[in-house]
Amino acid sequence: MSVLFTPLALRAVALPNRVALAPMCQYSAGPDGLPTEWHRVHYGTRAVGGAGLVLTEATAVVPEGRISPQDTGIWSDAHVDAWRPVTAFVAAQGGVPAVQLAHAGFKASTYRPWDTRRGGVPDAEGGWTPVGPGDTPFVPEYRVPTALDAAGITAVVEGFAAAARRALDAGFAAVEIHAAHGYLLHEFLSPLTNHRTDAYGGDRVGRMRLTLEVARAVRAAVGEDVPVLARISATDWVPGGWTEEDSVVLAGELGAAGVDLVDCSSGGASTTASIPVGPGYQVPLAARVRREAGVPTGAVGLIVEPEHAEEIVATGQADLVLLGRELLRDPYWPRRAAGKLGVESHWPAPYARAA
Repeated sequence: MSVLFTPLALRAVALPNRVALAPMCQYSAGPDGLPTEWHRVHYGTRAVGGAGLVLTEATAVVPEGRISPQDTGIWSDAHVDAWRPVTAFVAAQGGVPAVQLAHAGFKASTYRPWDTRRGGVPDAEGGWTPVGPGDTPFVPEYRVPTALDAAGITAVVEGFAAAARRALDAGFAAVEIHAAHGYLLHEFLSPLTNHRTDAYGGDRVGRMRLTLEVARAVRAAVGEDVPVLARISATDWVPGGWTEEDSVVLAGELGAAGVDLVDCSSGGASTTASIPVGPGYQVPLAARVRREAGVPTGAVGLIVEPEHAEEIVATGQADLVLLGRELLRDPYWPRRAAGKLGVESHWPAPYARAA
């Protein structure tokens, strides 16, 4: 019997299987971060394809939290209305719609990847001044950020909480806090990027403070029944940076703050990281966090073969797998994987002839 295709209960929500669509930026939003028909088709297709958890791309909690001017957001009631058709379609296909709540920090106001231009987007082209733990840009060609003061930090926490409430109004059944990949919360976590000397810097306790405040605020905003996930970079892959040991401690604290599953990615805080990329290269991170922190985890990173995904969850290395590029290539991977693992897959009636 396949463990990959058994349900996973997270609070009051039951995922129909252990396959999730990993958050992947589409850089295709309309004006002011509004999702478009692209998003309805993109996420809807993955739900038709059988993904149990359908996570959106990094969705900004405030306008200045977008990576690019083409990123989605959820900072206003207009966003709630625009997301509803997406979440309704995903849910109608049996998937659980979830939103990744994000703030890009000093990586904000940049051109989308396929633009021939590089670096920070100027105001004249729709850009803005980013914020961060300090006033040093991520790389020289990015815009110089404004260091967050106490009021700014409070506004960030409130922004995440307000976005979480809007997410429920928009029909999302779960939320994920983005604290990875060198974006704002990870910028505060990593000693590579956080050089503050106040309560939000210094030792690990200080550097974790903002992420934990956000986690507690989001949990309070969504109530007790809604799953809250958190994506972390479990290591910076750089000497002197955030480590696996730090992640074990953080995951335990996140669990105490009301986070139900820690999605273990890595990297993003430095351009000098030496990352051993290969099939399942981040799975050991999820396994260690799960084992030592005692919290459910998600594994992500070049998981391609159904048998590999099955092994990850069946052997207790993680509680679910998140597929990114593989689900871009093949939206129907979950249904194909079910067949390969000997599990009956209930295709939608219009596609039943493909079964």
